[in-house]
Amino acid sequence: MRSFGPLGPWLVTRDEVPDPQKLDLALDLNGTRMQTGNSSTMIFSVAQLVSYISKFMTLMPGDVVTTGTPPGVGMARDPRVFLKEGDKLALTVAGLGTQHHTLVAE
Repeated sequence: MRSFGPLGPWLVTRDEVPDPQKLDLALDLNGTRMQTGNSSTMIFSVAQLVSYISKFMTLMPGDVVTTGTPPGVGMARDPRVFLKEGDKLALTVAGLGTQHHTLVAE
């Protein structure tokens, strides 16, 4: 499915992110801030994740390990918020940039 787990259009290399545990993260839905967080609050650090995963598989340059999401997911809100066709998302990692996506019906 083309719309699942969008990445890019570019990925950054390790030298472009001095400390992956100090990244401010945000998600806006239709112009409203829904999620805010920092990678410093991850349950397991990037180093711990890479170490653990490496015990079971060989990680190669360019591999992507997706983790989770900052607090504020729609399903946990009251009232709940679910994405719908036409919604506009802006996902930001401070210092790296913002991705913009519009949801379309499959």
